Amino acid sequence: MSEPKERDLLAEATAELYDGDPDEFTQRRTELVTHARDSGDPAVAKQIAALRKPTRSAWVVNRLARTHPDAATRLAELAGQLRAGGNGARIKELTQARGRLIDELARQAFAAAGAVSPPAALREDVIATLSAALADPDVAASLAAGTLTRAAHWAGFGLIPLSGEPSPAPAKTSKPPAPPPAVDDLERRRRHREKIEQAERAVAEATEAAESATTAEREFEDTVRRLEAELEQARLRLAQARRDAYRADSRQRKASAELDRLRE
Repeated sequence: MSEPKERDLLAEATAELYDGDPDEFTQRRTELVTHARDSGDPAVAKQIAALRKPTRSAWVVNRLARTHPDAATRLAELAGQLRAGGNGARIKELTQARGRLIDELARQAFAAAGAVSPPAALREDVIATLSAALADPDVAASLAAGTLTRAAHWAGFGLIPLSGEPSPAPAKTSKPPAPPPAVDDLERRRRHREKIEQAERAVAEATEAAESATTAEREFEDTVRRLEAELEQARLRLAQARRDAYRADSRQRKASAELDRLRE
């Protein structure tokens, strides 16, 4: 009976985290994990804790998927047409359609993310991810769900034309055709891009840790200042209490002396 509730809780947390600003992802994820545990769903809490923070470029594409649900459908339809292929004129037509669709979806993505003038690197990553969704079913599925965690870069050949001309048919031979000369170069570029993304995530995580440490430092400084102020007030009250005690003791001695004098 608890499964629908657990699925709803996980789905709601996932939607909120991947739709929200990445800068607030870690803190909000912690809050949602705590909420799930307090609700008696430790398994869901563990699943929420495992959700990975998206890079800025992945978040932009996630915003596209959530604000324009037809984007994934349009990409899937064009991907099917590209796989079907055709003669040279048809492939050229599809290639042009591919360029127009990617440009349109990129504009919609940046508009949804509020990025009026995106940096060149961010724009490159978003366009690369949209292009990868045309070729890679896993990327397409993550895009449709709005749960991408990083930019995708497709380095395949043959499925989607990269120019206006069709790729020549391979010659019939008993030996497998040699890979295109550019494969190694594209692979190196892909690995280099992955290293950059890993470094970006490391910088983001280090920045979050530094911000958390700075916040904690400020909170402790505030606590110390408050305690010091309270201590100073306590010292002042102690000094006043001592003066009051001295005056009371003086009055008591005078009163006792007067009483003794009257009894004589």
